[in-house]
Amino acid sequence: MTEFWLISAPGEKTCQQTWDKMMVATTRTNNLSTNSKFNIPDLKVGTLDVLVGLSDELAKLDTFVESVVKKVAQYMADVLEDSRDKVQENLLANGVDLVTYVTRFQWDMAKYPIKQSLKNISEIVSKQVTQIDNDLKARASAYNNLKGNLQNLERKNAGSLMTRSLADIVKKEDFVLDSEYLITLLVVVPKPNYGDWQKTYETLAEMVVPRSTKKDQPTREEYFYSLEEMKADKEEMTRLSTDKKKQFGPLVRWLKVNFSEAFIAWIHIKALRVFVESVLRYGLPVNFQAMLLQPNKKNMKKLREVLYDLYKHLDSSAAIIDASMDIPGLNLSQQEYYPYVYYKIDCNLLDFKV
Repeated sequence: MTEFWLISAPGEKTCQQTWDKMMVATTRTNNLSTNSKFNIPDLKVGTLDVLVGLSDELAKLDTFVESVVKKVAQYMADVLEDSRDKVQENLLANGVDLVTYVTRFQWDMAKYPIKQSLKNISEIVSKQVTQIDNDLKARASAYNNLKGNLQNLERKNAGSLMTRSLADIVKKEDFVLDSEYLITLLVVVPKPNYGDWQKTYETLAEMVVPRSTKKDQPTREEYFYSLEEMKADKEEMTRLSTDKKKQFGPLVRWLKVNFSEAFIAWIHIKALRVFVESVLRYGLPVNFQAMLLQPNKKNMKKLREVLYDLYKHLDSSAAIIDASMDIPGLNLSQQEYYPYVYYKIDCNLLDFKV
């Protein structure tokens, strides 16, 4: 399972007690999930009005950053077209696999200084990830154009004689060159009709040189081609192939670095959301324990029931709240609502299984 549940509950006498109770309920007898503490530093709270507005903004930012993370991951898979099994080993965060990064999350004080306001931190993330998104569009467009042009030429050279280059079939000696009066035509004749062609080609047009037909390749269609065009195609294919190889390495490195940056930013947004929602739900002073649960796939429903029993006292209305309701600060229209703060983190970011 690459799905995690990031939850928080208010501290009892201590936050450690909150952690211990959850551990007993989910692992002591039933092995419902694998759990770890999710460390969130002492962030600046600000005013309640700011927190309510920020809650809605963070929900939108979460969705945007997740989409960029997935786009970078998917484009990495597209670029590594011949080695998709290697994609996962390039999708790292701070040099470690995603599960390790999430379960051992530590706030990056250098990138996101906690002396800044929550809004400023969210704006730092937004600008950073927007830049990654814009750069990805530009780099992908350039590489895709190059790749597309090369594929078109390859198709032209690998298809029927109507569409492919004939550079590997005919030779320079097959052409009458630099003649003021003669031109060489390439004609593709179906194999069963080759005998008819030999009998009639001299009469198909005026001024055909007698006995000038030469059999190069049994084929199906008629085609005319110039030596210059064949040479140009071959040179263009070589150039495009060389350019693609030159761009491949730097592009993969850029994707690797910026996937890491985007994923790290995404998990910091999750941390911000947990902090903001926990303060809105549980009040001040700040006193809550953030916890990361990796559910056992077979026991997800049971885990949800156990968590509800453990935390239902926090909000008696949680079981009956309609998820289509729009209550500022709770983002009910975005996801399910539980008596505890809950966000899902899904580390399976690709459309295919690698």
